[in-house]
Amino acid sequence: MSRRVCIAVTGASGAPYALRLAEVLLSTGESVDMIFSKAALLVIATETDLTIPPKPRAQAQFLAERFGVGDDRIRVFGREDWMAPWASGSGQPGPVIICPCSTGTLSAIATGASNNLIERAADVALKERRKLILVPRETPLSDIHLSNMLTLSKMGAVILPASPGFYHRPEGIHDLIDFVVARILNQLGIEQTLMPGWGSDTETSTVSTATPTDSKTQNDSESSGRD
Repeated sequence: MSRRVCIAVTGASGAPYALRLAEVLLSTGESVDMIFSKAALLVIATETDLTIPPKPRAQAQFLAERFGVGDDRIRVFGREDWMAPWASGSGQPGPVIICPCSTGTLSAIATGASNNLIERAADVALKERRKLILVPRETPLSDIHLSNMLTLSKMGAVILPASPGFYHRPEGIHDLIDFVVARILNQLGIEQTLMPGWGSDTETSTVSTATPTDSKTQNDSESSGRD
């Protein structure tokens, strides 16, 4: 079974991270499966100029056209699609990234709730000892959030907050988005030139010649508790 990468998108603020991650993964030759929560579609429409269709088949077609790839390179599964390969340990063996990851989803994963395909995909990744990367975007963090993060870290999950650095001298929001995406790619073991490593003399460049997903400037939205 060929490897695919699962990107699950929840209702936390930070939709541009997920869209850029999908774009860059596809540009490097990876195949991508996506799962959107209902709140994620609302946040995407709020934070970007995109309106993603509500049905998985239409979503896959929309994204394939958006990123200029074939239908087989990107698939979308419904939140309640229990026949999706990510719902079982005998299904897809690839990594799972929840980006952005709401604190509600974080809590559900930490307690093994598995109430939907996003939570179940994470649960499968943990039990099968596969790569699970959680990208929370919330501030400040409560004791509940921190406790859940510690619990999941002890289980083997990678907690990768959407906290871009500034040592690369970002010139715009796209550079901040690429900083976080680059860190995710590093965790996946995928060579990237979005951001040079610390101490590297390599000039910052882009993996893909495609224009990064546009996002609208807005006030900090505390939407991270939504599923």
